[in-house]
This record gives sequence, structure tokens and C-alpha cells, in this order.
Amino acid sequence: MNRQVPTKYTIVGNGKVALHFGRYFDLLEIPFNRWSRQQSLQKLQQFVAQTDVVLLLISDDEIARFIENHPFLHNKILVHFSGTLSLDLAFGCHPLMTFGQALYDLATYQSIPFVCDEGVDFQKLFPQLSNLSFSIAVKDKAFYHAMCVMAGNFSQMLMRETAKQLNEQLEMPANILFPYLLQNTKNFIANPEHSATGPLQRGDFATINKHLHVLKGNDLEGVYKRFVQFSSTMPNNCHHRECGDAEGLKILDSRFHGNDKSVARGNDNGFVRENVQ
Repeated sequence: MNRQVPTKYTIVGNGKVALHFGRYFDLLEIPFNRWSRQQSLQKLQQFVAQTDVVLLLISDDEIARFIENHPFLHNKILVHFSGTLSLDLAFGCHPLMTFGQALYDLATYQSIPFVCDEGVDFQKLFPQLSNLSFSIAVKDKAFYHAMCVMAGNFSQMLMRETAKQLNEQLEMPANILFPYLLQNTKNFIANPEHSATGPLQRGDFATINKHLHVLKGNDLEGVYKRFVQFSSTMPNNCHHRECGDAEGLKILDSRFHGNDKSVARGNDNGFVRENVQ
């Protein structure tokens, strides 16, 4: 592609991602057409004839079929934004970002990293964009996307449910968590290895046991237990270094699996086993 001549794009789709990237292109004054199923097939053919690159910003499970059903696309450069999909007829460039209802400003769009299929030249596909790009092997895409989903989608599910329960059980407004969540995110970005706080980080099993007691029967009980177990595998947790909690963790693990009727009580010297009557 000639970098001196603006690349012309057609965006296929009218979902959140398509709307956001239309806005991004508008802010940079990049020419593009947008087509969705509300328009005629003839209009799509007209747009594609004027286009260098077609962005297939539709559902993952529709992309391959859409290409197959529209042979006139086959002589164009096709790009999809799926984090997991791998296709012979389209390049994969996944924007590592969440896209909400509200559109973003230019700085936000320019901060988005793209993770592309190995061998894809992001700068040739998008010469007018300054975004960082990274390449991964196709075989690693599912793992990459699983990590993204857990970091972003799963954490939002937990935020939403905890806010809901605080509101329903304690009549607290949902936004009471917002400053806490915002500062946690800022702290993580500033220092990922040392930003965590709380009883899991300290190895405070007295507090953990209280939490498990009040969560008994709650939908979040299993989530809390799994995080306790997962925390024991993380080398940067305080209790892995100096809190002497190995026995405490074993006791908790036994309790989780119903093999032990005891709990771990924390004190200044470590953890003490207590029988539960």
C-alpha cells in the first residue's frame, strides 16, 4: 500500500465495535463507508468496489459465512477484529479494549493496542493509525483471549454482583464501590506486582474464616473459596513469604472439600487450628 495515498475502508457492521471504529476514523478524517444488513447488497458491492480494506466488524460466528456468501469480497483485503478466530481469507487484528455504549475521545482510541495474527503487518493495513501492535501465533489466540476475558469480563461480573448484593442486603448505593474500584485499578496500573491489599495478601485467615462463614449459601461463596486457593499459588502474596501459613492453607483446602471439621485462626505467630463443633 502507498502510504502517501489514504487507504479507503468499508466497515461492515453496526454493533458497538463498528460504531467505535467509525468514530475513530472520523476523528482522524480517514475516509470510509459503513454497511449493515439494513442496506442493500448492491450498496455493499458499490462500497467494496471503492475500497482498499474491508473491516468485517460483525459477530465471530458470522464472519466466515459472510465471506463465503459474498464472493466479490475475495479480491479485497479483509480484516476481522476477533480475538479467537483464525481465517485463511481474512487478517486478524484484535483491539485489546472494551467498547461501551458511549463513544471515546481520540486519545483513548489511539491508546488501544492491537494483537494481530503472526505475519500480519498492522502498519500496512492501517497506515494512518499510530496504535501499538503485537503479533501472536494462531495457536496462542485462544489462550490470549481467555486471559483478556478473565481480566476484563470476569472482573466486571464480580463488580456487578457485589454492588447488587450490597444494595439488596445493606441498602447501599451501587456507586459506593466506585472510588474503591477506581483506586484499585489505578494502583494496579502504577505497580502491578505490589498493589494488592486485603486479607488474602496479608494471610489473615481469621478474617477469611469470618467471610466464609457469612457467605455460606451465597452465590459468591464458591468464588471466594477459589480465590483463597488461587491466592496460595501466587508468589507475591505476603503469606507465601513470611506469614507461616502453609498449614493454614492445607486446613482451608480440607475444609473446602469437606474432609476436615476445623478452621485456621490467625494470630501473630501464624495459624492455629480450631475444631468446629
